[in-house]
Amino acid sequence: MMKEKLKKLARPALFTAGGAAAGYLYHHFAGCASGTCSIASDPVNSMIYMGIVGWLLSIVFRKEDHGPCSTR
Repeated sequence: MMKEKLKKLARPALFTAGGAAAGYLYHHFAGCASGTCSIASDPVNSMIYMGIVGWLLSIVFRKEDHGPCSTR
């Protein structure tokens, strides 16, 4: 039971962590130096924003359980 919950939470956690890492890299390499960009000027904002995007992508790309009532 616990193993199934961890397996179910692992994918969104990895996508979120990957998004946060991508946000930091975006801030580091293409960030806004003048401070006028609300997302790219601060690494924390960039990491939170991209972490949310990663989490949303984990929902889009999740594996669905096609039970007996599925049309597929």
